[in-house]
Amino acid sequence: MNTLLNAPPMRSLTPADADARVRAGTVTVVDVRPPQERALAAIAVPHDGLEAGGLERLLALPKHMPLAFLCHHGGRSAQAAEYFRAQGFGEVYNIVGGIEAWALDVDSSISRY
Repeated sequence: MNTLLNAPPMRSLTPADADARVRAGTVTVVDVRPPQERALAAIAVPHDGLEAGGLERLLALPKHMPLAFLCHHGGRSAQAAEYFRAQGFGEVYNIVGGIEAWALDVDSSISRY
């Protein structure tokens, strides 16, 4: 049986909603960009990454844990969200527009690149 067919769909989350939810402690943001990209522009709220054991740590989380994925524009984060959805996570989000939209809509002090 294909569990992906029975998994809830990936959902979209605006940067403003992601910011509010991470501050409220109701979602974990995962920035899928490599460290050199995150050094160019980073969000000012707690977040995880995939390097240095991050993937394994995240996969070990309870499957009901809400995860919201972030990248530069939203493409890589959508792929990551689908991957975690396929691993059995029931509440996964793609942050629409990525760090670029976050800089425009939430925090104008974030560098754009």
